[in-house]
Amino acid sequence: MSLIKSISGIRGTIGGPAGDGLSPLDIVKFTTAYATFMRRNSKVESNVIVVGRDARLSGRMVLNIVVGTLTGMGFDVVNIGLATTPTTELAVVAERACGGIIITASHNPKQWNALKLLNEHGEFLNDAEGKEVLRIAEAEDFNYADVDHLGREQKNYTYLRRHIDAVLGLKLVDRDAIARAGFTVAVDAVNSVGGVAIPKLLQALGVKNIIPLFCDPTGNFGHTPEPIPENLTAISDLMKQGRADVGFVVDPDVDRLAIVMENGEFFVEEYTLVAVADYVLSHTPGATVSNLSSSRALRDVTEAHGCNYTAAAVGEVNVTTEMRRTGAVIGGEGNGGVIYPELHYGRDALVGVALFLTLLAKSGKTVSELKATYPQYSIAKTKLELKPSMDVDAILKAVEQHYAGCRVTTIDGVKIDFDDSWVHLRKSNTEPIIRIYSEAHTMQRAEQLGEEVKKIVLSLI
Repeated sequence: MSLIKSISGIRGTIGGPAGDGLSPLDIVKFTTAYATFMRRNSKVESNVIVVGRDARLSGRMVLNIVVGTLTGMGFDVVNIGLATTPTTELAVVAERACGGIIITASHNPKQWNALKLLNEHGEFLNDAEGKEVLRIAEAEDFNYADVDHLGREQKNYTYLRRHIDAVLGLKLVDRDAIARAGFTVAVDAVNSVGGVAIPKLLQALGVKNIIPLFCDPTGNFGHTPEPIPENLTAISDLMKQGRADVGFVVDPDVDRLAIVMENGEFFVEEYTLVAVADYVLSHTPGATVSNLSSSRALRDVTEAHGCNYTAAAVGEVNVTTEMRRTGAVIGGEGNGGVIYPELHYGRDALVGVALFLTLLAKSGKTVSELKATYPQYSIAKTKLELKPSMDVDAILKAVEQHYAGCRVTTIDGVKIDFDDSWVHLRKSNTEPIIRIYSEAHTMQRAEQLGEEVKKIVLSLI
């Protein structure tokens, strides 16, 4: 069993002894620590915390414990029930709440669940805030409310509809163009909340022909939930039969969007953001941001529009911080996470679907023809396993010094930029390994580059 405590939240497997997984006792402990932190540090005069969950099997159990704990701490809870991560983020702002908890383990398998922690803006806590929550939890530095000051629970299941309405209200979403295109759209939602959210969004956008795959929100995932090609054979096979114009795949909490082309091949998650950014920049020029491990294609497209691109450290909160600093009009992460500040600062697959379908409708191209218009890159991923006694930071410092004559970025591990490729090395927070990402114009070259750098690291060790 596993329990992973990080600044982005508390993630663990369900079952087993307390402290060895995400047990009910652990849920109470970390929810209490978060409530204590918000009581001491909230920047708004609000006693409300929003709670939403994805459809995984343990979701209702975890939600009941979280709601009970928050009311036991004296907070009023707005329970929005089954909800996507971006829907919950929007609800925090709409309720003028001091924070929110999203109960989801994102793309992890069904035995996992997690508490993702939000501030008053509906955005994830930053590094210092997350560490303080963990400190409070370990010290058990908290007190519960007395009987006269217990909080109350209010259920409000209207937020998906409100989220969809907000997406339709975006200036760059053209419902009429999408409806006229007469698309047939396949949807794989891995039997989680996206099975409700994405079809309802498509209907609102005027799409009449929808082919659902794994859209029953039971939490019995129809396949391994991470939306990567090896897990998506069903929708790929359907698309190869020529039954749909485009396929959309979302993870269990619907903050990542993968696209399948009309020929059954994958658009590649990295290019979800690239395509959406190309469309946004063609109408509203401005800065863009993605993380250091995302494709260089976004930089190329941004510069083709005469705009500036910036890379941030890996992690949504780091990307959104850099987006605010640069005033970026679009940004996100290469895992299919689109962040469009016109609506909110959070990865949002609903926004991604609406903007991509608008682009597709107006382009007059097939999805594969559209993909061919973008710079072509491939990313390879490997890792270097180390002995627990090894100093990973010292190893990365040695790599930095070895490549001192190149363009090196050290805000998150070590990234080396070459003229037509790059390599990014990051240490794992949970294992004694170095993750190595490499990108080049072909997968063969990307894999070769990753192996070359791995050998250099081994020689330095």
